[in-house]
Parts: sequence; structure tokens; C-alpha cells
Amino acid sequence: WGRRWITCDTSRVALAIARQRLMTADFPFYRLANPERGISGGFVYKTVPHVTLKSIANGEPPAREILYDNPEVDKGKIRITGPFTVEALPAPVVFSVDEAASLDFNEGTKQSDWREQLLATGIIGRQGERIRFTRLEAKSGMNFINASAETEDGKSSLICFAGENNLMDSKRVFGAFKEAVTAKPDILILAAFQFDPEAQQLIRDLMIMKEITALQVQMNPDLMTEDLKKKINTDQSFWLVGQPDVELVKVGDAVNEDLKNTANHHGKKSGSSTSKTRYRVRVIGFDYYDVNKGKVISGDADKISMWMLDPDYNGMNINPSQVFFPMDGKSGGWNKLAETLRAEIDEELIEAYEGNLSLEFEAGARIAVKIVDDRGIESMRVLTIEKGEKL
Repeated sequence: WGRRWITCDTSRVALAIARQRLMTADFPFYRLANPERGISGGFVYKTVPHVTLKSIANGEPPAREILYDNPEVDKGKIRITGPFTVEALPAPVVFSVDEAASLDFNEGTKQSDWREQLLATGIIGRQGERIRFTRLEAKSGMNFINASAETEDGKSSLICFAGENNLMDSKRVFGAFKEAVTAKPDILILAAFQFDPEAQQLIRDLMIMKEITALQVQMNPDLMTEDLKKKINTDQSFWLVGQPDVELVKVGDAVNEDLKNTANHHGKKSGSSTSKTRYRVRVIGFDYYDVNKGKVISGDADKISMWMLDPDYNGMNINPSQVFFPMDGKSGGWNKLAETLRAEIDEELIEAYEGNLSLEFEAGARIAVKIVDDRGIESMRVLTIEKGEKL
């Protein structure tokens, strides 16, 4: 098409939208040339006559031209998206000896830029409000804490940055917390481009302890690119990430009435006996830091765009078996696909995937629940099954 460049938006919002559209879209089903071989056998393509002056002059039948960009569509079938993963390929970086010797200096320079940006823009809260700072400076003499600050309302803060190419892992979170306990700030800010699931769980545990207010802060990937940084007060460089509030119950346990009365959409009652213990997950909402009130409060599930359940999490990547779209209502989410496949879809099951309560499932050793809020920001909870007891 004459294009010189093809670009792809990999922002948090774009990925959330692309994932949802892939899962709920329908596509044409192309006729297979050799159905027994599947796609590897090729497609049946449309053909058109290739008329030439020679064929007209000699009265010859025109040759047939195969249109390889126009496979025939089988209108009796509809194709939907199969299982897929969303992955990122890290760019390997190779340093010379001299460059490697200056890595610590470069990291310090980047953190100086991040501190400057954080002081200029603050941290965006759940409703668009901001945590702003009157002072923010480098902190020396600590292994995990990189900066100290004071908010506009007088709260003392310590800040831990993960590196540009590093996850915020549980080791870094625990180390920062130990150093913060000694210094006794009002707020511990843990800022990173990406968080390890175990680190997210540890941050949540620290929030529950309430000894120090630990805040998970997502850094904008634009901070990695020098010419994309905009040091203005409206810049969205740092966001507060809420911690998912998730309930895991064994089917048959004494739980609130609306959970007991929700039937299993596979035709079994909630209390039916099975060979293995079955569970359900309810996403209650988020625990998030209210900037105006200056404390962590519990929020409901009305701002959850999508959430996914992996009943047997392997500790590396989430492989969801159930996906829910609470905010989409009747016009989006799985309902969009159901309108196309109505003859093949269980409408009650579709309704179940609109809410915040999972279907019954058999659990592995760990269960992962990933939530995407209306801002496109992801957070994850990992629950561990211990002797089949309610957690």
C-alpha cells in the first residue's frame, strides 16, 4: 500500500482493548482446499477470467486467474478467536567494558530525571486527584530506598524505584519495607514500570498491616524515552494502582446468601458432590489510597473493565480459563459475540460472565486473578490453596 512504516500502540489501554476485541470478535470462515489437512492444506480462492487481446482475436477461452488475496467464504460457518497469549519480547542490551563500568552512573541519572518528573507532576489517584510534593530529593545510605519526599499535606514519604529493565520484585519490596520501618515515614512509594505478581501480593499484605502506608505506583513507559517526556503538570507519568480485593470460597461453605443461591451454569447445583473440592472466586473491588482522605479505603467493583481467572497458575504467565467483562453490559463483552452465535450460546452462561462472581472450578496449588480497571491498569492477586480450606 505504499507504506513506509507500520507502528503498533502497546500502551496499557491499547492492549486491554485489543485483548477484549480479539476474544469477543467473529471472523469469516474460509473454505479449505483440503479439509482433512486443515489450514496447512490451503484455501479455495476465487478465480476470474483473464481476458487478453490474443484470446479475443483467436477466439480462445480466457485463462482463469486465481485471486490469492480473496479466499472464498463459507457462509455456513463462523470463526472465533482461539486461545492466545499477550507477550512482550525484551530487547537485549550488550554493553562494552567501559559502558558497563558507567551503568551505576547512568541509573543515577535516570533516577534524577524520575525524581524531577515526580516532583513536577505528582501521582495520579483513582479519581484523577494527585499526590503532590513540596520536596523530593535523593536518599543516600540505603540499599533499596532511593529518595525521600514530603507531600503538600505534610506527610513524610520514602520512594523505591525499580530499574528501567527490572521488575519490582518481592525482594526489593521487602527490602524497602525493612528500611522504611526503621525510618518510619508516613508513606512508602514503590514505583516501577512492571511489578512481579508476588511483589503485588506483598504490597497488599503491607497495606493490610497498616504499619506503613505502602503505595504501588505505575510508571509511564514514556519515561524510558527521552523525547517523549513532557515535564508539565498535566503529564500522566505516575499512577496509583489499586490492590484487588478478592474472596475465595469452597463450594458448599457457609457464605452470603447471593453466593449460595447462584446456580452452577453447567447444570450442577452449588452443593453437588464432586471428586475434588471446587471453588469460586468473587472480585469484591479494590483497596486504594484515597488522596483526599489520606488513607487506604475499600472500593467496589463498578470500575472493573475486565478480570481473568487462572485456576492453576504456574507462577510465570497467566492462562485464564474464565474471562469477565463487568462494565460492558448488554452491548459489549461476551454479549456482542452471543448476538452472532445465539444458536450456540447459553444465555445464562453469558450473563454469568458479566459479573464479578466466577463459575465453579477445580483449583491447582495457586489461583491467579488479574484485573484491568477502567484506566487500563492491570493488577493481580495470587491465592494459595492450603488443605482445601477457605482463604
